Amino acid sequence: MIEIALAFLAGLLIGSFLNVCVFRLPRDLSVVTPARSFCPFCEETIAWYDNIPVLSYAVLRGKCRRCGARIPLRYPAVELATAIAFAICVSWFGVNPVALKYAVFSAIMITLIASDFEERILPDEFTIGGGVLGLILAWFVPLRGEFALFVVPYTWGPRWVSVGEAVIGACVASGSIWLAGWLYEKFRHKEGLGFGDVKMIFMIGAFLGLPAALLTLIGGSLVGAVGGLLYIRFTSQDASTYELPFGSFLGVAALGVAVYGEVLLKLHPR
Repeated sequence: MIEIALAFLAGLLIGSFLNVCVFRLPRDLSVVTPARSFCPFCEETIAWYDNIPVLSYAVLRGKCRRCGARIPLRYPAVELATAIAFAICVSWFGVNPVALKYAVFSAIMITLIASDFEERILPDEFTIGGGVLGLILAWFVPLRGEFALFVVPYTWGPRWVSVGEAVIGACVASGSIWLAGWLYEKFRHKEGLGFGDVKMIFMIGAFLGLPAALLTLIGGSLVGAVGGLLYIRFTSQDASTYELPFGSFLGVAALGVAVYGEVLLKLHPR
């Protein structure tokens, strides 16, 4: 129980940093300097006691102490989502590399969901960087070799098979969605898919493998179709011009697959 509580607290702290990334990276600002957070409206440096995850938002009633500007609900939402995700990882897998891998994956997904929904940008630091990290983690947390065994000799060992599975998942999944977007643009003469989405599915394939990445694409499309229509209807957006945050829907689907993938797809060998 203490491990789950510590994971929750760590998630709150990591979530606070992820909020910095969500705000600064799309604006090409450093996440290192200035080290202290600041209000984007009055640009006043935020005191440490006003920067405690979730608690400070509640105490300040969602407003900047100095200028009274409304603090977006995204801040406590990202912090709580990350904390809950970390706690679930430790609860399900224990304190081990598998839990660490899925905690990292969850943090990346939550950041991309928030960034795409708010700014319509999927930062390369999390898509490309996350993809490279997923390939590295495939060595330490082996994926089940569904397709890699066709190209990677089993005698090389399960770790190389896992890395091969991650490479296939990343390349095939991202290649398929890129081809779909290219065909759409070719025949409809307008962009139907941003390249950020392609890089995002590359990262998902590297972390989860090809079956899970394809399931994420299906789930993301369904969530996007239903969620997008509902959002457009209730916010009175123009359906012909509204830019759907497909990356956010992909992220939601990927988190669902990551949570239930162990049961549905048996992502890791026993």
